[in-house]
Amino acid sequence: MMKHVFVIDDDANIRQLMVKYLEKEGYQVTAFESADGVIEAFEVGTPDALVLDIMMPGNMDGLDLCKKIRMFSRVPIVFVSAKDEAVDRIIGLELGADDYLSKPFSPRELLVRLKIIFRRIDPSTTPPQESSVFTAVDIKIDDSKRACQAHEQEMSLTNNEYMLLFYLVKNKNISFTRENLIQNIWGYDYVGESRMIDDLVKRLRKKLKNAGSNAEITTVWGYGYRIDDSDQY
Repeated sequence: MMKHVFVIDDDANIRQLMVKYLEKEGYQVTAFESADGVIEAFEVGTPDALVLDIMMPGNMDGLDLCKKIRMFSRVPIVFVSAKDEAVDRIIGLELGADDYLSKPFSPRELLVRLKIIFRRIDPSTTPPQESSVFTAVDIKIDDSKRACQAHEQEMSLTNNEYMLLFYLVKNKNISFTRENLIQNIWGYDYVGESRMIDDLVKRLRKKLKNAGSNAEITTVWGYGYRIDDSDQY
């Protein structure tokens, strides 16, 4: 089935370039020059992903729009922005975005990131497993349902947050470098940065704490991260 992508960017040249490449790749694309009308468009049909600029004219910028969308939808969101400051990237991810691209960027890079997101959330591409339930401390993940609980509380996770937490829980008591995590979870073709792992860990720690979980994502100084299962000791 053809994927439908919303592209929201006030720069006409960039917007048209993204539309051109996405349509050439076989996506259905609906373009917006501002946040106006995007929420209403969800009533007509929910898109499979959004490519969203942060800095836009009007009363609502990309961060505001992302926050509103996350109130009713988990649709994947990729931010694109000329603002390359770490704080903007972190804020966008904390609001629930799944990825972040800094302008200028290659249209091919955008296509790769969208394909990775779709591949990770499409259950038909996931091979069957002997067991789909994995636990560590008080975290319980049922991968067949992509459902996660911590301290018996349901957790709302972005796709990237889920993939990282699932991998650490599935491989509990094992330490991984940031590069290992990127390669093992997202594949060698993933074009993200190792700093993304630090951002995801920060957000997961906050969500685990808010759920009252006793589980911890341990920093292995000079190396990377792991989750220890206290029941093993």
